[in-house]
Amino acid sequence: MLNKKIFELQADVCKALAHPIRMEIIHLLRKEELCFAKILEATGCLKSNLSQHLKIMTKKGILKVRKDGQCRHFSLSSKKVAEACQLMHEVLFQNIQEQQELLKNS
Repeated sequence: MLNKKIFELQADVCKALAHPIRMEIIHLLRKEELCFAKILEATGCLKSNLSQHLKIMTKKGILKVRKDGQCRHFSLSSKKVAEACQLMHEVLFQNIQEQQELLKNS
């Protein structure tokens, strides 16, 4: 039997992902590292709000941060994070298609 602690840790990471801005950040970082200013521009977040999201994601091990002078650069801790989010995106899209098909046939 699996140690229940691993499920707690997994749920904790999932909670850290459970925000649209955080999902957008993962989408932005899936191919390259970006500095804070680029993420701020792309998301349109308030500076303090974005800072909080990035802090949470870094603390939970979803993101890595690299400081270069005064600029902070963020990247995914693993490409598997983007892959997992892409899988969930595909499941969501499939569910929407199935619901539309049901509505069309009723």
